[in-house]
Amino acid sequence: MIELMIKDETAPLRTVVLGTAKSLGGTPDLAHVYDPKSREHIIDGTFPVEEDLIRENEAFKAALEKYHVTVYRPDVLENTNQVYARDIGFVIEDKFILPNIITDREHEKSGIAYLVEQFNQENVFLMPEDAYAEGGDVMPWKDRIFVGYSKDKDFNKYKVSRTNQKGLDFIEQNFPNYEVIGFELKKSDTDARANALHLDCCFQPIGHNQCIIYKGGFKNVTDYEWLVKEFGKENCIEITKEEMYHMNSNVFSISPEVIVSEARFDRLNAELEARGFTVERIPYAEISKMEGLFRCSTLPLQRSY
Repeated sequence: MIELMIKDETAPLRTVVLGTAKSLGGTPDLAHVYDPKSREHIIDGTFPVEEDLIRENEAFKAALEKYHVTVYRPDVLENTNQVYARDIGFVIEDKFILPNIITDREHEKSGIAYLVEQFNQENVFLMPEDAYAEGGDVMPWKDRIFVGYSKDKDFNKYKVSRTNQKGLDFIEQNFPNYEVIGFELKKSDTDARANALHLDCCFQPIGHNQCIIYKGGFKNVTDYEWLVKEFGKENCIEITKEEMYHMNSNVFSISPEVIVSEARFDRLNAELEARGFTVERIPYAEISKMEGLFRCSTLPLQRSY
């Protein structure tokens, strides 16, 4: 049996699922693209090739194993983009939630079926049919769960709206010991600089009491202001629209002291180190072209408490 325990974003990582770039299926046609950044790179002829994605993905795996993390991989599904394991399931405490996700990606779940079979089945939760959530929108943090979501008007309008009110309600109902706080995100199916695909595209806690945050990712400025007040302005690393576009908030914490970040995030990496973090710099720019980075690539199963 595989043990599960996730209460926050930064406790020392023990076990994780890392997505795979193998058998990607080549450059998709525009009719089957479900995020604006991939669309942009397809149009520009700069969509990443599998060889480069595998190289970056394996470098991330090596960084995780350097810190003695057990790394599971999905079964490789032929001609399927499985880089972003975060969204197809998520763990809160010792519970594994298998959510309803965008139809284009639903089949990715079969890649982790062999792992789900090894969980305590009493703790595997299925969402009701009309409740949607993706793991990039869900962040346990101490006694709270932060959730990025879209109300029905935006959820029905945008393909990039991935978590709805009923998904938020499901989490609240099933984790009554937590305060569940929802944040509406800005969405655009065509402009990656105006789109917060998931909550981790504009916000992420780091360390013990700090965060990376982008004001423009939140539909309601009051949500941004609440988070800044909650963490304390001095504990918030503010990023720009361009840094958000390059996924600066989508780093990944191996522990409260160690953060995996993109090698070319010069300003962010310097700021993290100035704050006392150890930064593992990994080239991941090709993977970022599909509107995700390190947090998106991981599905943490167990951290130490």
